Amino acid sequence: QVQLVESGGGLVQAGGSLRLSCNASGPTVDRNYAMAWFRQAPGNDRTVIASSSWNGASAYYADSVRGRFTISRGNVKNSVYLQMNSLKTEDTAVYYCAAGSLLSTTIDGYDYWGQGTQVTVSS
Repeated sequence: QVQLVESGGGLVQAGGSLRLSCNASGPTVDRNYAMAWFRQAPGNDRTVIASSSWNGASAYYADSVRGRFTISRGNVKNSVYLQMNSLKTEDTAVYYCAAGSLLSTTIDGYDYWGQGTQVTVSS
Protein backbone atom coordinates (compact mmCIF):
# COMPACT_ATOMS: atom_id res chain seq x y z
CA GLN A 1 0.00 0.00 0.00
CA VAL A 2 1.19 3.52 -0.78
CA GLN A 3 0.10 7.01 0.11
CA LEU A 4 0.32 9.69 -2.57
CA VAL A 5 0.71 13.39 -1.92
CA GLU A 6 0.36 15.98 -4.66
CA SER A 7 1.71 19.51 -4.61
CA GLY A 8 2.23 22.41 -6.98
CA GLY A 9 -1.31 23.47 -7.79
CA GLY A 10 -2.42 27.07 -7.69
CA LEU A 11 -3.74 30.03 -9.63
CA VAL A 12 -2.14 30.96 -12.95
CA GLN A 13 -3.08 33.13 -15.88
CA ALA A 14 -3.92 31.62 -19.24
CA GLY A 15 -0.76 30.91 -21.19
CA GLY A 16 1.23 30.32 -18.03
CA SER A 17 2.83 27.20 -16.61
CA LEU A 18 2.64 25.06 -13.49
CA ARG A 19 4.48 21.95 -12.38
CA LEU A 20 2.68 19.37 -10.27
CA SER A 21 4.55 16.88 -8.13
CA CYS A 22 3.43 13.61 -6.59
CA ASN A 23 5.42 11.61 -4.09
CA ALA A 24 4.64 8.17 -2.74
CA SER A 25 5.27 6.69 0.67
CA GLY A 26 4.22 3.56 2.53
CA PRO A 27 5.02 -0.10 2.99
CA THR A 28 5.07 -1.02 -0.72
CA VAL A 29 6.70 2.11 -2.07
CA ASP A 30 9.63 0.08 -3.42
CA ARG A 31 7.42 -1.76 -5.93
CA ASN A 32 7.27 -0.63 -9.53
CA TYR A 33 4.08 1.33 -10.10
CA ALA A 34 2.66 2.90 -13.19
CA MET A 35 1.54 6.39 -12.32
CA ALA A 36 -0.92 8.80 -13.83
CA TRP A 37 -2.52 12.20 -13.54
CA PHE A 38 -6.26 12.58 -13.67
CA ARG A 39 -8.34 15.70 -13.39
CA GLN A 40 -11.91 16.50 -12.47
CA ALA A 41 -13.71 19.75 -13.08
CA PRO A 42 -17.00 20.57 -11.32
CA GLY A 43 -19.84 18.58 -12.83
CA ASN A 44 -17.50 16.44 -14.90
CA ASP A 45 -16.14 12.93 -14.58
CA ARG A 46 -12.60 12.28 -13.43
CA THR A 47 -10.55 11.55 -16.55
CA VAL A 48 -6.96 10.61 -17.25
CA ILE A 49 -4.77 13.26 -18.84
CA ALA A 50 -1.35 11.58 -18.69
CA SER A 51 0.09 8.28 -17.55
CA SER A 52 3.54 6.75 -17.37
CA SER A 53 4.90 3.24 -17.07
CA TRP A 54 6.98 2.47 -14.01
CA ASN A 55 10.25 3.22 -15.81
CA GLY A 56 9.02 6.14 -17.90
CA ALA A 57 9.50 4.23 -21.15
CA SER A 58 5.83 4.47 -22.13
CA ALA A 59 3.51 7.41 -21.73
CA TYR A 60 -0.02 8.30 -22.69
CA TYR A 61 -1.55 11.75 -23.14
CA ALA A 62 -5.13 12.77 -23.60
CA ASP A 63 -5.73 14.71 -26.80
CA SER A 64 -6.69 17.78 -24.80
CA VAL A 65 -3.20 18.12 -23.27
CA ARG A 66 -0.86 16.47 -25.78
CA GLY A 67 1.91 18.86 -26.76
CA ARG A 68 1.30 21.11 -23.75
CA PHE A 69 1.72 18.78 -20.77
CA THR A 70 4.62 16.44 -20.01
CA ILE A 71 4.61 13.61 -17.52
CA SER A 72 7.93 12.49 -16.09
CA ARG A 73 9.21 10.14 -13.42
CA GLY A 74 11.52 11.40 -10.73
CA ASN A 75 14.69 9.96 -9.32
CA VAL A 76 12.88 9.14 -6.11
CA LYS A 77 11.02 5.84 -6.37
CA ASN A 78 7.44 6.30 -7.51
CA SER A 79 7.54 10.05 -7.81
CA VAL A 80 5.91 11.66 -10.81
CA TYR A 81 5.65 15.16 -12.19
CA LEU A 82 3.35 16.95 -14.58
CA GLN A 83 4.75 19.97 -16.37
CA MET A 84 1.84 22.02 -17.67
CA ASN A 85 2.56 24.70 -20.25
CA SER A 86 0.32 26.99 -22.30
CA LEU A 87 -2.44 26.57 -19.75
CA LYS A 88 -5.99 27.30 -20.78
CA THR A 89 -9.03 28.21 -18.70
CA GLU A 90 -10.50 24.81 -19.54
CA ASP A 91 -7.60 23.19 -17.70
CA THR A 92 -9.11 24.40 -14.44
CA ALA A 93 -9.81 21.33 -12.29
CA VAL A 94 -8.69 19.32 -9.32
CA TYR A 95 -5.72 17.23 -10.39
CA TYR A 96 -5.16 13.79 -8.89
CA CYS A 97 -2.12 11.55 -8.86
CA ALA A 98 -2.70 7.80 -9.08
CA ALA A 99 -0.59 4.65 -8.89
CA GLY A 100 -1.26 1.11 -10.08
CA SER A 101 0.40 -2.11 -11.12
CA LEU A 102 -0.04 -1.63 -14.87
CA LEU A 103 -0.19 1.33 -17.23
CA SER A 104 -3.83 2.21 -17.73
CA THR A 105 -6.05 5.02 -18.96
CA THR A 106 -9.02 4.24 -16.73
CA ILE A 107 -9.86 4.99 -13.13
CA ASP A 108 -10.27 1.28 -12.42
CA GLY A 109 -6.67 0.68 -13.45
CA TYR A 110 -5.29 2.49 -10.42
CA ASP A 111 -5.32 1.34 -6.84
CA TYR A 112 -3.97 4.36 -4.99
CA TRP A 113 -4.94 8.01 -5.17
CA GLY A 114 -3.76 11.30 -3.81
CA GLN A 115 -6.04 13.86 -2.24
CA GLY A 116 -5.93 16.17 -5.23
CA THR A 117 -4.56 19.65 -5.85
CA GLN A 118 -6.54 22.53 -7.31
CA VAL A 119 -5.36 24.17 -10.53
CA THR A 120 -7.17 27.34 -11.53
CA VAL A 121 -6.40 29.09 -14.81
CA SER A 122 -7.74 32.63 -15.14
CA SER A 123 -8.40 34.47 -18.39
